[in-house]
Amino acid sequence: MKKILSIMQKVLVSILVVAAVSMMIFTIISVSTFDRSNRELFGYKAFIVLSDSMSKTDFSAGDLIFVRSVDPSLLKEGDIISFISTNSNNYGQTITHKIRKKTIDSNGDPGFITYGTTTGVDDEQIVTYPYILGKYQFHLAGVGRFFMFLKTTPGYVLFIFIPFMLLILNFGIRSVRLFREYKKEQREELQAEREKIEAEREEARRMMEELMKLKAELSGLQKDPTVYDGQAEVSNDGEEAESIDMETIKDEMEHTGSSLKAV
Repeated sequence: MKKILSIMQKVLVSILVVAAVSMMIFTIISVSTFDRSNRELFGYKAFIVLSDSMSKTDFSAGDLIFVRSVDPSLLKEGDIISFISTNSNNYGQTITHKIRKKTIDSNGDPGFITYGTTTGVDDEQIVTYPYILGKYQFHLAGVGRFFMFLKTTPGYVLFIFIPFMLLILNFGIRSVRLFREYKKEQREELQAEREKIEAEREEARRMMEELMKLKAELSGLQKDPTVYDGQAEVSNDGEEAESIDMETIKDEMEHTGSSLKAV
């Protein structure tokens, strides 16, 4: 059970770390790329729609639209384009409107008359080629609101600061855990080495005791002469008994011989 909980904890932490890293990277990329006319992501420029000037037919405020660079000479009536506005009421802003028709400006430069489909009113200024950013491709409904939130302080804290702090916290916890495991292994190795030395000492002490015991036994045998004297006496008595027996046998043989002669 404990092993299962440990595995689940590791999986959960890994998922949180991956999610935090992904969200942080995605947030940084999106904030630094979206709504930037000079930035592209996989060949697309992304813009957050701030008004409902095209909500009647195509996209609404809060949507995220994607625009791709195109040769302005290939554009035609009905195409939706993003461009840098030269109108007095929104000068310098990025506008995405539909082309009503192709024309030329007062300087003879080719351009387009554009309008918002919600009102149907033409834009104030003609959009010439240098101001065109690209042609509208598709949009993600409501996603622009999310990225607008990312640009606020709460969004930064929630999707960048907190994931970053979670990464640091996870790194710190892992570092402490690894350090504790390292110290534990060191203590176990040291304890094993101590036990090994102690076992060798015990074995040496036991062998020394046996040697001392054997030495004492040998010393005792050398100091007790009765053992060797007893063995000598036994040997002498045996020789004497053997000598007496031989004399008796000899006398009997002589006596028997004398008797035979007399007969």
